[in-house]
Amino acid sequence: MRVIDVEHHFVTPLYTETLRANKTAPRAEDGKGVAYFEDTWVPTPPAGPGRKLADMGEGRIREMDEAGIDLAMLSLTAPGVEPFEPAVSTRVARDANDRLAEYVAAYPDRLDGWATVPVRDHEESVKELERCVNELGFKGWHTHSNFGDSYLDEKRYWPLLAKVEELGVPIYLHPTAPMIPELRTFGYCLAGPTFGFGVEVMYVFLRMIHRGVFDEFPKLKIILGHFGEAIPFLLDRVDTAYRQGYSNPRPEVGPGSAEPASYYVRKHLWVTSSGNYLPAAFHCTREALGVDKMLLGTDYPFEQLSTGVDFLRERPISGDEMMRICESNAVELLRLSDGPEVTAVSLR
Repeated sequence: MRVIDVEHHFVTPLYTETLRANKTAPRAEDGKGVAYFEDTWVPTPPAGPGRKLADMGEGRIREMDEAGIDLAMLSLTAPGVEPFEPAVSTRVARDANDRLAEYVAAYPDRLDGWATVPVRDHEESVKELERCVNELGFKGWHTHSNFGDSYLDEKRYWPLLAKVEELGVPIYLHPTAPMIPELRTFGYCLAGPTFGFGVEVMYVFLRMIHRGVFDEFPKLKIILGHFGEAIPFLLDRVDTAYRQGYSNPRPEVGPGSAEPASYYVRKHLWVTSSGNYLPAAFHCTREALGVDKMLLGTDYPFEQLSTGVDFLRERPISGDEMMRICESNAVELLRLSDGPEVTAVSLR
């Protein structure tokens, strides 16, 4: 069995330099860390994730070997290029994709890639996604829960969604610091991974349902981390509006959806195990969505590779289910080719 990690992050020198040169958030400053919004700084110690994000060589491969990860799907870390001005975003995205292609070529059996797309340049974003998939061989598009001033469901992004559907690749919808002002009141302690990240990702996915995105693009495939945030737990509650007769949004928003929300959750959503190590969350997701919609993700280097792998190893599930989560589902969803089994530590 190959063990495939579908959430594994990296940075490039240009991306790091751009964050340091940015005069407004998001920006980075030596000695302070990263400010995702306003002056709320997230410290980045020298020995922390930053060093590992930049290591695209033997250090990363060695950690994969130690944890038993055969193949890592790499994506540019949050907040990505989406908040930058269009010209900057395009330049940084192309550089990130070109560099990632070089890394994948250097370790073709161990690394693969997610496209980074400059969404605020609508024409360029479509071209870059097509280049990443058709020329560079990337397996999908990794993006974030907001684009600094807008969300993925808005009609300005529908040409990009049409291209995603045409190419037949999934979208990994990853958290970033939320735009919702109330979530920022307490700073990063509630706007970050503790609460705000998950809230906004769920909000965006439900916006897509209620704006009619999935009725317009019925073949879209969305991946969320952390076992789908809380969506599996809320699978009954998301249908309340349909049961009680107020499921259509205001006319200026969109037409609403043809089916109850849970229909689109079950059809269009895949989830990863990244950064959610509560056994009850695993079992709720397994019961609500089914094992065929579950993938291994580690959120490296913000979480330890071994923690993510050990969590799955400790679950009381069958070998066939483990195979689905760690390999088969990813191979089918991402259309991965067969590869050598090089796992250093077996899961079973």
